[in-house]
Amino acid sequence: MLDFFKKKKQEEKEPKPKKGFFRELINDILFALIAVTIIRGLFIEAYAIPTGSMENSMLIGDHLFVSKVHYGARTPKTLFQFPLAHQKFWGTEIPSYSDIVQLPVYRLPGFRKVRRGEPVVFNYPPDLDFPLDIKTFYVKRCVAIPGDEFEIRNKQIYINGEASENPPGMQTSYFVESDRGVHSRFMREVNITDYDDDSPNNDYATTAMPNYRPEGKGKLGFIIKSDQARADQLAKFNFIKGIEEIFYDSLDVAFPEAQLFQGSEHTGYDPITEFNWTRDNFGPLKMPAKGETIQLTQRNIDLYRTVIEHFEGNDNVVVSPGEISIDGEKITEYTFKQGYYFMVGDNRHNSADSRTWGFVPADHIVGKPLFVFWSVDRTDPDGGFFSNIRFNRMFDLIK
Repeated sequence: MLDFFKKKKQEEKEPKPKKGFFRELINDILFALIAVTIIRGLFIEAYAIPTGSMENSMLIGDHLFVSKVHYGARTPKTLFQFPLAHQKFWGTEIPSYSDIVQLPVYRLPGFRKVRRGEPVVFNYPPDLDFPLDIKTFYVKRCVAIPGDEFEIRNKQIYINGEASENPPGMQTSYFVESDRGVHSRFMREVNITDYDDDSPNNDYATTAMPNYRPEGKGKLGFIIKSDQARADQLAKFNFIKGIEEIFYDSLDVAFPEAQLFQGSEHTGYDPITEFNWTRDNFGPLKMPAKGETIQLTQRNIDLYRTVIEHFEGNDNVVVSPGEISIDGEKITEYTFKQGYYFMVGDNRHNSADSRTWGFVPADHIVGKPLFVFWSVDRTDPDGGFFSNIRFNRMFDLIK
């Protein structure tokens, strides 16, 4: 009897057989994916700057860490999506998500709300063919918050009638008059990377002065996107005849006439009211606040119909001249269900932003950029790997 219990006790202490190598590897990968998904969804996520719309605050090739906790992380809307692949699997046209199951979105408590003047990462509102959390990521500077009145007069932004402080290094367009094209070496000497030259490498310049100013028609040269200080540096070269700042006039089309949508079933809206706004002279435009009620005049319909139709969760919205109906019922006033922001790039003439496509809904806000953790200069094709690394930008705070 005693031997029987000893034998049973020994059997219970026998170690369990080890898992196979591949099984352990799969378990480790699954654990890592779950951990990364939780960290990226609730706390912090990496983001790369693909365009120059925020120069000089953020440069092409900058890699940022974006905080989700500042404004509060969002719960996922799309239940089935592959971690680390956004919209499509890398290098393919295969979707990395399924929209079969769509969940309601809630925002967890954050440290604070979005403030005027700070850069913000958000989902691109016109991506109407994608679920909310699958839309393309954009980063711009928040210039107006819910309840603000936004206006631009000759490139200067005004909020509630007062001039707003311009971001450091803000860029705009200049026409550089020259009979010769510009060599990239000269541009790198003055740190200008965003320019348009039809005939570079010291050949004859072929770009005619655009028709933004009648007195400039017929001049030869090229166009740069720069701040005033670097434009003044470029003017010191002896082949430069002069530099003139460009202002967009009526040839430029802005919101609401220029609303852009992606996808065959979504089209731009041609408003009845004539606004004639441009990217340099815009508004005034009121930012909708949560709980605010407006009267649906023709002008308000032209300004806010996209919001009511696509971003407020309304079903069966029908817009016709002078009226809007929801679920077959005509409405004469509307109360907004969430607040809306206005986002503008620091590179004012090379930025697709709210001046073109309109408002950013509160539920599209993703997070606050914190600092640059890695930066590679992709504007110099002749530079080597190490020479193109911007060591001076490592760990720079985003302002």
